[in-house]
Amino acid sequence: MRGEFVRLVVRRAEEVEMTASLASKRRMISVGDAPWQTYSLQGKPQKDCAWANLSYDEETGEGCFLFRFGPGARSIAHEHLGYEEFVILEGSIEDHDGAVYKAGDFVSLKPGSRHWSHSEEGAVVAVFIRGGFRTLANDAEADG
Repeated sequence: MRGEFVRLVVRRAEEVEMTASLASKRRMISVGDAPWQTYSLQGKPQKDCAWANLSYDEETGEGCFLFRFGPGARSIAHEHLGYEEFVILEGSIEDHDGAVYKAGDFVSLKPGSRHWSHSEEGAVVAVFIRGGFRTLANDAEADG
């Protein structure tokens, strides 16, 4: 009986330690309260686009950020060196080839994909990048 009690106390202590450890490693951000700043990852600041860096590391080209298109905004043409995956949280965007993504849609673009996107109404997107991206010299390169 005493051994069972000791095991329960030890188990509860481990659960409390695990919970405290997780809490110290968690970051939770509400989209409305995100630390938005003018988007400039591709060199040229885009006043009609904003981003909130959640875990994106510019050196490795990996991580996650929120991206906000203002009404009528568009991204700069770019190529993905690794996967880009995103979820539309609000609004909708359209890729240069006419594909439309709406709130709730998940999109996965393979390495080597090239595109630019725009949003007539505005949108908020959760973006997950693996391997980085490079800016293309012009929009026509997105078709290549």
